[in-house]
Amino acid sequence: MVIRILLISGLVAVASAAVKLQEMYSWNVLDWNYPDQYSKQQALQTGGLIPQNALPVGIERWRNKLFVSVPRWQPGIPATLNYIPLDAPYEPSPKLTPYPSFKGNELGNCESGLTTVYRVKADKCDRLWVLDVGTYGYDPNVTNVCPYSLNVYDLNTDQRIRRYVFRPEDIVSTTFIANIALDEGQTCDDTFAYFSDELGYGLIAYSWEQNKSWRFSHSYFMPDPLVGDFNIAGLNFQWGAEGIFGITTSPMGADGFRTLYFSPLSSYTEFAVSTRILRDESKVTGSYRDFKVVGSRGRDTHTTAKVMDSTGVQLYSLIDQNAIGCWNSAFTLNPQNTAVADKDDVGLVFPSDVKIDEERNVWVISDRMPVFLESELNYGDINFRIYVAPLDKLIEGTVCEPQVPKTFPNFAPQTPLYNPRLETISQIPPQIFLPSTSQRGSKTSFSTLPSQNVIPKVSNSLIFSKQPSQPYFISSSQSGIANKNPWWLKDYQL
Repeated sequence: MVIRILLISGLVAVASAAVKLQEMYSWNVLDWNYPDQYSKQQALQTGGLIPQNALPVGIERWRNKLFVSVPRWQPGIPATLNYIPLDAPYEPSPKLTPYPSFKGNELGNCESGLTTVYRVKADKCDRLWVLDVGTYGYDPNVTNVCPYSLNVYDLNTDQRIRRYVFRPEDIVSTTFIANIALDEGQTCDDTFAYFSDELGYGLIAYSWEQNKSWRFSHSYFMPDPLVGDFNIAGLNFQWGAEGIFGITTSPMGADGFRTLYFSPLSSYTEFAVSTRILRDESKVTGSYRDFKVVGSRGRDTHTTAKVMDSTGVQLYSLIDQNAIGCWNSAFTLNPQNTAVADKDDVGLVFPSDVKIDEERNVWVISDRMPVFLESELNYGDINFRIYVAPLDKLIEGTVCEPQVPKTFPNFAPQTPLYNPRLETISQIPPQIFLPSTSQRGSKTSFSTLPSQNVIPKVSNSLIFSKQPSQPYFISSSQSGIANKNPWWLKDYQL
């Protein structure tokens, strides 16, 4: 393993000093962990497992688990929500383990299973937010097996603690939801989730405390008809109908609210709205002018996923350029204030998802999706890759590096950004990433039933610092994996 890592590092250094993302995993074709060989052979014979039909789309890291979602676009997908154990012996092409189980991923089991999942988010209360779109197949051969439902799991117990079915008013005939963003307040109950309806041109807000959802409509959710032509991996195709797709929330502002940034897939323009609007169901109407144009990333900047860290730096996939881009939201959004953080015309063909974990490590998955959908993958080649890099390393030397003092643009909450070097993670020698250093214990406290909605007003922009003044009601016992010595801590050097 040490030799492999050193070889990768050496090849990267020779190829280009600008390459910063390090390949963690890669696959020609996906495979799954079955309880025994007989079960797997039976699945292969009955069509329950058809590896060539599997395409990974989304990722998320929580402590010792790296989640990977695989939508059921074709038959033979045994589990749509899976994970890779990061504390297991290293394998370059690991098999996927269903989460929470094979039974919990049963196709068509609307009450207790998952049919199709695209992207997931873990929060600071150790909950995993999973949207099951309930569909089977790919356009135009799509079957709505189950209704759109939000499924939330307690990651410490691997038990589902809530299932919420969206209201009929939240869904239109063309609805397709592929992304989720979280808006976390001072307590676990004060959490909102936002879902982008790409083909229905809407944005759905959900309150954990109220256990209720509502839908916003706006012309900014629609595609730009001038930029619907795509050229990726040698393929030219048109995705002209693709509306609001990538979404992410900013750090909390001085007024106690965040900013939701969003953009249609068929667009180069970034938009934003304060979560003060989204949290209020009465604002569904009459809030047109509360949505703002942020700026343009420039030509060939279609993006499927974006994420913003605690300093206000946004990362986003650049599917036209086989790259990951960045923008420091303290500055006006224009091409001069953006940068390509990393690029790879082989490994980063269609970077589908990008996430930042609690240790400020960046995770990227690439999957050659257009080739899978519009042509045919070569399964003798590497098709899917997962990369990782420290955020500071990834944006080093670009216009995206945070500086002090800085403020958000006028449409966002006016609060100064803090120096990321004050964060605990930056005090540690530069490994690729580290195990969880959280002091939170294995039990969280949050309501599983709706209660009175209270939206606190806070002025402390550091509310999610390492030692918040009002923690998430979590015990002080050490995390279960913090005292272990995972392989990456010893071997995976930059």
